[in-house]
Amino acid sequence: MAKKKASVQTNTEEKIKTAARKVFMRKGFSATRTRDIAEEAGINLALLNYYFRSKKKLFDLVMQEKIEKLFGVIVPLLTDPSTSLETKIELIVSGYIDVLAENPDLPTFVLNELRKKNFEIIQKFPVDKIIVQSSFIKQLKEKRADINPAHFLVNILGMTVFPFVAKPMLIMTGMVNEKSFITLMNERKKLIPVWVKAILKAK
Repeated sequence: MAKKKASVQTNTEEKIKTAARKVFMRKGFSATRTRDIAEEAGINLALLNYYFRSKKKLFDLVMQEKIEKLFGVIVPLLTDPSTSLETKIELIVSGYIDVLAENPDLPTFVLNELRKKNFEIIQKFPVDKIIVQSSFIKQLKEKRADINPAHFLVNILGMTVFPFVAKPMLIMTGMVNEKSFITLMNERKKLIPVWVKAILKAK
């Protein structure tokens, strides 16, 4: 009986979290009401409040998941001392494109919420210190001390992440459709490292 009750509680919590992900991704924190999440989950508002006492608590859970997805790809690659700078570039590009292909709205959601100063959760992840002290930065400085690491990293992320942000515009202009966009991004897995490595060689 206790196991069955625990299973029901787990299923209900997961149902609520799944609904919260959808609604927050669609509407953002400010425009979302707990009632919206309850309706999406197919439960009453009292039950949602029983499991999660506030919208903020649910949002923090969702935001933490999204930030871990967004930075979870890059941090292990940046800090791995066993791979060369060139290999890191290839892995970062390929890894990010794979994650964003499965979560195309991820960068827009995270950036929008950070722009609205909903960044309490991200402060729990010392990404800035990790990046500054990473083997990626050390390798870059050894290879090209004259290149500002911020420029270099922004170039990689810009070429990788921005197409997903610009996807609606690309589709609207007729340059791509849903299927050809995926093809385009798979092509960029090979092209972006070539372009970035050219930056390392440029004087």
